[in-house]
Amino acid sequence: MKANSFLRRFLTPAWFTVIAVALVSMRASAAEPLRIICFGAHPDDCEIKAGGTAALFAERGHKVKFVSVSNGDIGHWREAGGPLAQRRLAEVKKTAQILGIETEVLDIHDGEVMPTLENRRMIVRLIREWQADIVMSHRPNDYHPDHRYSAILVQDAAYMVTVPFFCPDVPPLKSNPAFFFFQDDFQKPTPFQADVVVNTDSVLEKKLQAMAALESQFYEGGANGSINLVPSEPDKQQARRQTVRERFSSRFAAWAKAYRSQLRDWYGAERADQVKSAEAFEICEYGRRPDKAELRRLFPFAD
Repeated sequence: MKANSFLRRFLTPAWFTVIAVALVSMRASAAEPLRIICFGAHPDDCEIKAGGTAALFAERGHKVKFVSVSNGDIGHWREAGGPLAQRRLAEVKKTAQILGIETEVLDIHDGEVMPTLENRRMIVRLIREWQADIVMSHRPNDYHPDHRYSAILVQDAAYMVTVPFFCPDVPPLKSNPAFFFFQDDFQKPTPFQADVVVNTDSVLEKKLQAMAALESQFYEGGANGSINLVPSEPDKQQARRQTVRERFSSRFAAWAKAYRSQLRDWYGAERADQVKSAEAFEICEYGRRPDKAELRRLFPFAD
């Protein structure tokens, strides 16, 4: 009787209202879409390294943005400057439609990305404006200076996004996002460590279509291509496109093979052993350091 009296006294209609509002708020918070922003040095880097994962996020209602830090205006053997930059912008806009994401290309010349204060501020503003939960980019040990310096810019933003009086024109983030590196094969000073591996089989066709849309870089060969890659006969053009497709299929399959043990941790042995394509990411220690439970919340694909 005393317990019932206690409940009648304190569980008033007002309290029930408070509890109901809290439960609704919790449900709304749980349903809040994740926000992911990826930085690649050129208009093709994010698409190669994270296109499948981006498509998976988009299919589940999460919000993804790819940012090309340079405009790619010297990335071709035949053309350069403004016309090439516009062409590559059009290409990544097409890939964004295929993947179901947003895209932006910054106005920095290809080959001239530098870790300046001005560029750091620009990256910080982009992360804040996107209200990012996840940020991705290259690792800082990479063959291309634009890759290295894009990585440094993103790393330098990792703490500054929370500092109120750095770029005070854009509100700081309340908590540091989780930062991740794209996969690469460089071994020095440290090799890539796959903390997250994503099965991309269900979106492989989308990703291969996105690769085909980046025609200046892959069908025509980009900066190291030549006229010899671009046949004039329609049947040979089709064969060339098929060759590009098969090379990417093999590349993405090689990633699945390389990280098979990690796939088993994420998906279980039986399912993982059937995976034909994958993408892998490494946690950057400069951002928030999610544990395994939070990683599964941030990458909700192993259900």
